[in-house]
Amino acid sequence: MHHAHYTLSSGIQYAMAAPFVLAVVLYAAAVVYSNRQYRKWPVYRTASWLAGNLCAAAAVFGPLAEKAHGHFVYHMAGHLLLGMLAPLLMVLAAPGTILLRTLNTDRARRVTGILKSRPFFILSHPVTAAVLNVGGLWLLYTSDLYHMMHQSAFWHTVVHFHVFLAGYLFTASLLYIDPVFHRVSYLYRSAVLLVALAAHGILSKYLYVRPPEGVPLNQAEQGSMLMYYGGDVIDVLIIIILCWKWYRSVKPGLNQQSVNSY
Repeated sequence: MHHAHYTLSSGIQYAMAAPFVLAVVLYAAAVVYSNRQYRKWPVYRTASWLAGNLCAAAAVFGPLAEKAHGHFVYHMAGHLLLGMLAPLLMVLAAPGTILLRTLNTDRARRVTGILKSRPFFILSHPVTAAVLNVGGLWLLYTSDLYHMMHQSAFWHTVVHFHVFLAGYLFTASLLYIDPVFHRVSYLYRSAVLLVALAAHGILSKYLYVRPPEGVPLNQAEQGSMLMYYGGDVIDVLIIIILCWKWYRSVKPGLNQQSVNSY
């Protein structure tokens, strides 16, 4: 069955890229303020935030976004940038930490109260984050949602922002770069990560033989291989960081602040 694609207008692309541009501006302002009021903010964190937002913006704006709208391989490249690499880079930038630095005492307490709340604990729990992240991908590619996002600007926008937000939430729930008030053990997080990696790998193999309806077989094969091997590269980075933090947490003579200093 043929599914007609709507035209991905420049207006939609600008609207989707705008939040990432705004995020860079706000982060830069926070860095300037932090450098004036406190000790200097690490340059590598600023660079990580900029790189992450550039990756996300590239997935929703410009040549890649336009090609991804009608070609499965480019779509999958955008998925890796938006849902995996950009979230990892942005989590490593510790946006929550610099946000708390820039807020006055009352507002910082309000934010901290939200972070300590039960609903936030449930939302940010590794299992919840994994279900939203990997479960969302299974839903996208094994239901009509994949075609809906190519036929509707609304669903196109919703799917892309879900992919990004779920990817960010999942990465943050594993690495604990920003302040965390409801912690689970490294062993628990590692187990969740392994299950999520397996589910992601199984999905990529599933798409290799049973792609969404209308996707040419050669595109499905190439896109699935990109999802599998490209995802592995980013997953290895997450594993390395998680294991490194785990090692530092149990190494004698290291306090918690030094462990979170990555």
